[in-house]
Amino acid sequence: MSDNPLLALSRAMADAVEMIGKSLVMVNGRPRQPATGIAYEADLVLTADHVLEREDKLTVQTYDGRVLNAQIVGRDASTDLAVLRVSGLSVPVVGPAAQARVGQLALAVARPSPEGVMASLGVVSKVGGPLRAGRGTSLERYIQTDAVPYPGFSGGALVDASGAPFGLFTTGFGRGLAIAIPMALALQVAQTLTRQGYVKRGYLGIISQQVKLPPAQRSGGQESGLLVVRVEENSPAERGGMLIGDILLAVEEQPIRDADDLIAALSGDRVGKPVTVRIIRGGVLQTLTVVVGQKP
Repeated sequence: MSDNPLLALSRAMADAVEMIGKSLVMVNGRPRQPATGIAYEADLVLTADHVLEREDKLTVQTYDGRVLNAQIVGRDASTDLAVLRVSGLSVPVVGPAAQARVGQLALAVARPSPEGVMASLGVVSKVGGPLRAGRGTSLERYIQTDAVPYPGFSGGALVDASGAPFGLFTTGFGRGLAIAIPMALALQVAQTLTRQGYVKRGYLGIISQQVKLPPAQRSGGQESGLLVVRVEENSPAERGGMLIGDILLAVEEQPIRDADDLIAALSGDRVGKPVTVRIIRGGVLQTLTVVVGQKP
């Protein structure tokens, strides 16, 4: 008698949870609910930044019950990612990152308590980006799933039916959404955090507020920009010629509709480099060149 396809799928998913579960650790980084972390190198764990409410007395618990001290190597609130170093970790590390596809089965797997792993089943609902969540948090790409984000799931893995990881689960972006950071992106950020402890974030040195654009100045569906209400002394903006009263429309042709758009436009490899800035000054479109500064 041939095997029942549903039973075969069920066994495959249970095997996937068991496999990824050995690479997951429980992260004790806050006084209430523990969270989860993913071992991705011999002594390195990737987790969600928002679950690390303290930097001392950090510990992780492995699948075989060992409790080990952990130190923060680097953290980035913008992407809600942090890297921990755990000496003597000695657990299997996750395999290569998989590619998420809308409609595929998705298993959210976490280790939120000493009792062991938990899993939640859903599908990949959306693969999109960018995602802006306020307070400077932003993702250029994200995965949305309808798998249930139980308490302690932040920092856990979103995997396919074979156990291959395609995302790091987090509730740090709010909005009631179950969001995963694409694993390839998470590992890229992790490399930067391991190398220098932080991710470069640029700034212009302005204080601004969102304003509606005059109808004649709207193009490509952009209806708002940023009104410059203050230019800091000796800032990149001042050196680039920006003035109070300018309306910022775009950086490198990337529309700037609000403060989150500006934060995203100034991140990463643009720090220290000249960028074109499109503004409205006195009702006239102008283009300036500003060298992006690095936030202290």
